[in-house]
Amino acid sequence: MRSGTRWLSAVMGAAVWSLVAGSPASAASIKGLVQYAGGAVEARKLAVTIDQFVCGKEKDADDLVLSPQKGIRSAVVWLETPPPGVKANPAPPAQIDQKQCVFTPRVVVVPAGGTMEFLNSDRLLHNIHSVSKDNPTVNRTQPKGRTIPVVFARPEIIRIKCDLHSWMNAWVVVADHPFYALTNEQGEFVLDNLPPGQYTLRVWHESLGTLRKDVTVGDGVTAVTVEMGRK
Repeated sequence: MRSGTRWLSAVMGAAVWSLVAGSPASAASIKGLVQYAGGAVEARKLAVTIDQFVCGKEKDADDLVLSPQKGIRSAVVWLETPPPGVKANPAPPAQIDQKQCVFTPRVVVVPAGGTMEFLNSDRLLHNIHSVSKDNPTVNRTQPKGRTIPVVFARPEIIRIKCDLHSWMNAWVVVADHPFYALTNEQGEFVLDNLPPGQYTLRVWHESLGTLRKDVTVGDGVTAVTVEMGRK
């Protein structure tokens, strides 16, 4: 995979769709870090009350995971207004699996109109229940080995829960353009194929909310640090 040809690199997570004709010939990039600016964060455990033979007795909360340098994992960063004239190829399906009673990965970005596949690798029954406003609700039971494909047509941040296992949560971020990125374990992200100019970044995290940051992008690589904290 060549640098700059895909919206999300393998380092940032699975590519969602690739940029094609219309991308600027000499594009710039934003390489950023989303960093926690609050106080100490204590690891929390969630009690497992049923199906302990598969799920175990407790789970990590995982709603705020930081690197040793306080980089925030699984924050979503995107351009509030994308540059004009960029087209995108259709994306392969994005996937969330259920393994040992945890949604994996916890946060996924999928383009509006793309396919989201839910899998179940556990030897017990799960439930896929979406909490949304702009897209129809999905509420389906899911036995082991069955894949449930879902298409979310409208941009939205959607919570996914399992009604049978109350600690299980995931998030599907439905994107309306290709300029989205998911931070890696160090809190890093990359947005490629940008013409120089003024942009507004939007950053979302499930526990820390959403913020905006204005960025001036010049030729080459523009480094950005975004700080987030609890309100």
